[in-house]
Amino acid sequence: MSDMTITTGDAVQAVDLAADFRESGVAGILDELDRELIGLKPVKLRIRETAALLLVERARRKLGLSTETPTLHMSFTGNPGTGKTTVALRIAGLLHRLGYVRKGHLISVTRDDLVGQYIGHTAPKTKEILKKAMGGVLFIDEAYYLYRPDNERDYGQEAIEILLQVMENQRDDLVVILAGYADRMEKFHQSNPGFRSRIAHHIDFPDYEDAELLTIAEAMLARQNYAFDADARKAMTDYIARRRAQPHFANARSIRNALDRARLRQANRLFEGAGGPIGADELSTIRAADITASRVFSASADADGKPA
Repeated sequence: MSDMTITTGDAVQAVDLAADFRESGVAGILDELDRELIGLKPVKLRIRETAALLLVERARRKLGLSTETPTLHMSFTGNPGTGKTTVALRIAGLLHRLGYVRKGHLISVTRDDLVGQYIGHTAPKTKEILKKAMGGVLFIDEAYYLYRPDNERDYGQEAIEILLQVMENQRDDLVVILAGYADRMEKFHQSNPGFRSRIAHHIDFPDYEDAELLTIAEAMLARQNYAFDADARKAMTDYIARRRAQPHFANARSIRNALDRARLRQANRLFEGAGGPIGADELSTIRAADITASRVFSASADADGKPA
């Protein structure tokens, strides 16, 4: 007999939630989320609360107290690069561990994956995506693009109606997460009350603070066996403050792009200046010049507003 339950005859009388938590593997998923994502304390708290709710619901089922599958569809709001897709992936694993989805995989799509270009094209596309997502989580990024009321010949409404039907009738085999900018998602929900009524969990992803973005940058470099020297770290701190004030800033995504370009500059610097053997330390060090060469440090960004 498992130490998670106490039974009398064939009837379960009590459930050990702490033991259930340990044995479910949920703790490992939450710890992994903490390691993968810097900051985002409100988001991590909501995920832990959701995990606790699902553990309690599972315990209620064992005791014969719960008769309906809880509504698990979610809405993620926030700017790009704030970890929404990563959190969706971890939620899929969490739901699988707790037995709320069969497979625990994540299917990530946008409007183009669901909406067709001509009559009769949308339904097959949407149903094929739903078929692939069954038993797991369907993540729809920039979900508000599904609805385009200004275009009379748009087929997004057909995809929406199919999604709403599946979200209601097959919620025990599929969890749908809608994601996008907060203001646009609010308008989307107002225009499509069917989504609002089917979504129980709304999670807002805040922008990262400058110090968090610097920590993210160092963690990204460390995963590739690179590091800043002291001056480069100061330059990156300055870069983050300047870049945030420019157009098209996308939090961690912009930081990743900046580091990719810094590594290109470092490689060119080493190649052009190589006069002999180069050691592992030099090959692994990002210096200030690799950061400050960015156009972010010039008077203005590139003409299209995308710094390099």
